[in-house]
Amino acid sequence: MQPEPISILIVDDHPMVIEGLKTLLGDDERVAVKTHFTNGQDTLNFLQKDTTDVILLDVNLPDISGVEMVDKILNIRANIGILGLSTYSEPSIINQMIKNGVKGYLLKNATADELVNAISQVHQGNFYFGSEVQKILADSVTQESKDLPKLTRREKHILTLIADGKTTNTIAEELFISPLTVETHRRNLMQKLEVSNAASLIKIAVERKLI
Repeated sequence: MQPEPISILIVDDHPMVIEGLKTLLGDDERVAVKTHFTNGQDTLNFLQKDTTDVILLDVNLPDISGVEMVDKILNIRANIGILGLSTYSEPSIINQMIKNGVKGYLLKNATADELVNAISQVHQGNFYFGSEVQKILADSVTQESKDLPKLTRREKHILTLIADGKTTNTIAEELFISPLTVETHRRNLMQKLEVSNAASLIKIAVERKLI
């Protein structure tokens, strides 16, 4: 017996894209496009009373950004599968979509087979990211690593102690070094992280996951 097709809701601000997706998915018995919307609010209103399985969600919408939409959708239907489908390839946007709860992300040049596979994976509760998206995210992590300043083991240790709120003298006693040496390390850390005070030093160290 043929299983019920996965019901799809398309949310995209370009009618031509919607028609293209409906054509692309129309011949595949595993999926069925239930309906579509070109803005966020109509989508949210519809979801209040609907049981669609998977949403194909663009980032760029006229009233609510796709990034915000993810959060709003999941507040209405916590178990729905959301697949980001967009031309946006910026790592920051993709990461924010993931952080907000999408199960997958594809660029709009994906093939029909890849799109249906992604829909199926997301419907099952799995994650799916297109090969191009995986490369974008991997490259961004590599670049971030390159951009991080190189800290010595001693500098990392002192940075952690500074973050713990310890004074120069306390750090000096704990590490059996002179207060002057601690201050030298502190100045080097601020120079490497391009900050001018201890508060900023701790803030940027946390942001860059150095401590």
